[in-house]
Amino acid sequence: MQRIASVAGMRAAAAKERTAGRRIGFVPTMGALHAGHLSLIDLARPRSDTVIASVFVNPTQFGPGEDFDRYPRDLEGDSRLLAQAGADILFAPSAEEMYPPGASTYVNVEGLSDRLCGRSRPGHFRGVATEVSKLFHIVEPHVAVFGQKDAVQLAVIRRMVRDLDLDIEIIAAPIVREPDGLAMSSRNRYLGGEERHQALALYRALTQAQKAFAGGEKDPSRLRDGMAALLRAAPGVSLEYAEIVDADSLLPVESVRPGALFAVAAKVGTTRLIDNIVLG
Repeated sequence: MQRIASVAGMRAAAAKERTAGRRIGFVPTMGALHAGHLSLIDLARPRSDTVIASVFVNPTQFGPGEDFDRYPRDLEGDSRLLAQAGADILFAPSAEEMYPPGASTYVNVEGLSDRLCGRSRPGHFRGVATEVSKLFHIVEPHVAVFGQKDAVQLAVIRRMVRDLDLDIEIIAAPIVREPDGLAMSSRNRYLGGEERHQALALYRALTQAQKAFAGGEKDPSRLRDGMAALLRAAPGVSLEYAEIVDADSLLPVESVRPGALFAVAAKVGTTRLIDNIVLG
């Protein structure tokens, strides 16, 4: 697997692949990789001739007091995992390479960036959209794969690609879970033993609502209230939101039907976790 740290080097390598007629699949990550990330490589590989992955902890998507400085980093371990998973190129730039002195241009997806996670993380999705836009311009992939666990991020990127007429197919990868249902996340590394058990409340809230829907409940307020009540009662869990929205617009739905997004966010101890289920 080739490893590249410079924007110029990545542009040249990607241009070489396109000139040779090879289809590029792209998997952007912030590293601290787990099986969920590697499933993105698995989805990209059959859809492309060359798989490029990036590892970059993006400073512009972290707000004051968030965990940028302590976010888990293991570039050597990530590189080994990506090579084993079949990635062909790893792009791992520095912050200085991606944001040279004086950089002042941002991409903001109006409306979507302020919903769900965006309400409590102002500026977060501006940072996400800016970084992903830069990566798309550098790599120029034919297809890019993102995890469904970050449902708001996925909606923001899809809207950005549509609005900016980027010729990139966006693929959503299903959430990969631990055997007990906990959604895999790099931030799970922060959880202590008891907190790890407490974190299961997020998935329980989602599956409870899913079962209620399957049993005939279609009122979003009742389903939403049920999720919120379970999370508020769960030891060690501080609820941020429990919502039922349209998966594309992230707006509340008047009636729940297949395709609706059930989404929750909460802190377990000091660790902020998210999870979701798309009906149908």
